[in-house]
Order: sequence, then C-alpha cells, then structure tokens
Amino acid sequence: MFIQIMEFDTRKPQDVMALMEEWRCCTMEKNTMSHDMMGRCHDRPNHYVAIMEFLSYEEAQRNNQMEETENFAKRMAELCDGPIVFGDYDVIRNES
Repeated sequence: MFIQIMEFDTRKPQDVMALMEEWRCCTMEKNTMSHDMMGRCHDRPNHYVAIMEFLSYEEAQRNNQMEETENFAKRMAELCDGPIVFGDYDVIRNES
C-alpha cells in the first residue's frame, strides 16, 4: 500500500473539495486511487491535508501521469495560499 499526502493552505476549502470531486468524476473509469480523505488542521484553520491511498507506488505514478491530474494540479495551485507540499509514503503499518 502507498499513500500520497498534499499539505496546503487555502481560504477556499469548498472550492478545493468541488475540484477534487470534479477530478474524481472525470477520472472514474481510469484513476487508480483506492481511497482518499481531506482534513483541516485544528490549530490552523486554513491549513489542510489531502491523503490519497493507492495499492502501490506504480499505481500512484500512473495516476499522476494522467492529463486530468496535471490539470487538477494547476487549478489546485490557483486555489491555494502558497505552495502545495507533496509527500510520497510507503505504508508500513495499517490497522483498523
């Protein structure tokens, strides 16, 4: 299992969530993401993380190479107050 994390600041969280949903709908037949979630920092209300789960690093890279994902990234940057920080992580423990 593999996860990608985006950390960002925005004063437009509803627009970000709408953009995420638009991407999901446009790529429903071909995106390789198995799960995603978004959280807001309790102590910094304009700071957010989006966590995307994939079966593997390779699946995440296929997803990243889609034209729709490139367009999403450009539009996402316009909604953010500053740079987006990306992180790629191999899952080494996963308990429910």
